[in-house]
Formats: sequence, structure tokens, C-alpha cells
Amino acid sequence: MTDLPLKPLFDLPEGVIYLDGNSLGPLPRGAAERAAEVIGAQWGQELIRAWNSAGWISLPRQVGDRIGGLIGAPEGSVATGDTLSIKVYQALAAALALRPDRRVVLSDRGNFPADLYMAQGLIDTLGKGHELRLVDPDQVQDALGPDVAAVLLTQVDFRSGRMHDMAAITAAAHRAGAVMIWDLAHSAGAVPVDLTACQAEFAVGCSYKFLNGGPGAPAFIYARPDLIADLRPALAGWMGHDAPFAMELAYRPAQGAERLRVGTPPILQLAVLDRALDVWQGVSMADLRAASIALSERFIAAVEAQCPALRLVSPRDPAQRGSQVSFAFPQGYAAIQALIDRGVIGDFRAPDIMRFGITPLYLDAADIDRAAALIAEVIGSEIWRDPKYQVRSRVT
Repeated sequence: MTDLPLKPLFDLPEGVIYLDGNSLGPLPRGAAERAAEVIGAQWGQELIRAWNSAGWISLPRQVGDRIGGLIGAPEGSVATGDTLSIKVYQALAAALALRPDRRVVLSDRGNFPADLYMAQGLIDTLGKGHELRLVDPDQVQDALGPDVAAVLLTQVDFRSGRMHDMAAITAAAHRAGAVMIWDLAHSAGAVPVDLTACQAEFAVGCSYKFLNGGPGAPAFIYARPDLIADLRPALAGWMGHDAPFAMELAYRPAQGAERLRVGTPPILQLAVLDRALDVWQGVSMADLRAASIALSERFIAAVEAQCPALRLVSPRDPAQRGSQVSFAFPQGYAAIQALIDRGVIGDFRAPDIMRFGITPLYLDAADIDRAAALIAEVIGSEIWRDPKYQVRSRVT
């Protein structure tokens, strides 16, 4: 097994403590060189020949299988490309087709808004009387009934880090006859996931957070292998065809999860993601999770001891928390800006949440202690009151 952290594998700015890998992972060493190789040697010299000579055409499948290894998915069950919102749409459309006599999509009020937007958009497009039903996160199992077609949940809450029990909820959904869809945006590369064991029908996720694939890195979608042969994708794209270059006028789905591909794959981004996934060689997800809990507990204890004005909004029980710690503070936005100015990068989510990603791949106890001390300085000395920290940027 590989010892953690793995700081030499990342290009992190000197003096920066990066606590925002839950939003955008840092640059892995070698990723920039991989991008340059694809641009210069492959695109520049091979031109269109690179689809064959450089293996571009098989890259989506290759990267999908590598991600599958981190989320307990067998080979051929994970497709990459497009955006997470597109993959949510695909998974939900497929799920509703599996339950044509049911009309409820069940989700929770803590779900990422974009997932809910896509769900409502699909419902409106179908025009068949479906309903998006939202409940509190702890009420999901109680809300399951014979009218629920699909359950759409993000495993780790993007604001608080609260973590759903994937196995228990999936089992409950199945007992109720519903299809289960998990959004793993804050799970993949952060907590152990075993899709094979939990038997969820679908899962989706992005690769620019804990997988460190870079801004705009492609999304992924998982379909349970026993279902794939019967899936007819709602978005029947050229690259989801079994033989794209046969140029057949009728859609014939590809074998495996490849049928869930839509558009031309983003080769530059996939190549960078492929290089970023090298970081995971030899890393045990169990060891990563243990290190994440230890660092998170250290962080919570230090911040609470020094900053009574901050209120923990993440679950106190680490078993119910992802690899993220969130505190509420009325002036949270300004406080985060002051911290960033001092080399501690976290982020803010409305209305008052200060978020900190705890990523053991490149964080250690010294980083945690230093970050907590700087948070105490910003809060205790009210540095956040400086007018320059009150100016809101478009991205928080």
C-alpha cells in the first residue's frame, strides 16, 4: 500500500494549504506535460490520424474502466464524457423507462440543485404527469411507496458533507420497487464506494473534484451490467452507436455502457484525467478514508476550540460525513476571502456555509493545524471586516 499523503505527486503553490479539493482538485504532476503531448505530438503531428494512432477513440472506455475501479464497478459498466447534468438526465430517463407505470421521482432537499433542475426539465419534456417529490434527507426511506419510480440522491451533501447510507437506501428503494440513481460527485475518490455490492441501477459523477481531472473534466455514468443490454438511451448520440463510422441512419446502441456516450469525447480533458488517475495507483480507499476521518476530526477539534463563533453543520459522527467539513458563520463569505488571502483556500456556499475539503492525498496534520490557526486569526481578530473581503465574486 502507498503511504499518505502523496504531496510530491501534485503541483501545489508554495505556502498554500488547499482545502477545496471537494470543488476542484489540484494539478497532478505530469498532467500539464500530458496535455502538451496530446496538443503538440498527437494533434499537431498526427492530426486526424491520432484517433487511431494515439488511441483517442478508445480513451473514453479506458478512463471509464479506471474510474470504475475506484467505485466498485466492473469493466465495461462506466462510460465517460459529456457533463454531469447530461449524465443525470440520461440515468433518470432510463430509470423512468424501467418503471413506466410509476410517476414519482424522489429526491431530497439537500441534493445539488443542478440534479433537480435536470429532473424537472426531463419531467416537463416527457409530459406524462411525473412529479419531482422532495423530502428532508432523513425522510427518504419513509417517503418510499408504490408510486416512486426512481430515487435520485447525491451520496454526500455538497453543503454539509452529510452522507447517505448508500447500501441501506438502495435496499429500501428496491424493496419499494424503485430504481436507484446515485450522484457520486462528492464520493468518487473521497469515500469507499462499492456499486457492485449495493446493486444500484445507476450512478453518475464528475471527475474534477476528488479525482483531480481539472476544470471541466468529463463526467461519468455507471449502469448495472445486467440492465445495459436493454437500455435505449434517451440521448442517442453518434458516439453511443455500435458502429459510428458505418453512418447508419437508424440508431443501433453500442455494447456495454458505451451506449451511454453522446458526443465526440473531449480528448484533451480525458488525457489529463487519465494522467491524474495515475495518482491512485497503490492507494487503498480504506486507508484514504481512515486518514480523512483522522484529519477531519483533528480539524473540527482545533477550529471549535479556537473559534466558538463558528457552528459545525457537518455531522459530528464521522461515519455520517464525507471528506468535507463545513461551518456556519454569518459573515462566512468574507471570512473565506480573508483566509484565501492568507493561503488557506476553502470556499463558501450560500447562505452562510464555509466549506473545507479534507483530502489526505496532499494534506497532513501540519496543514490542518496551520489552517485552523489561520481561521482562528481571521475570526478572532475580525479580519473579515475589511471592505475588500465584502466584494462578491461570481464564483464563491
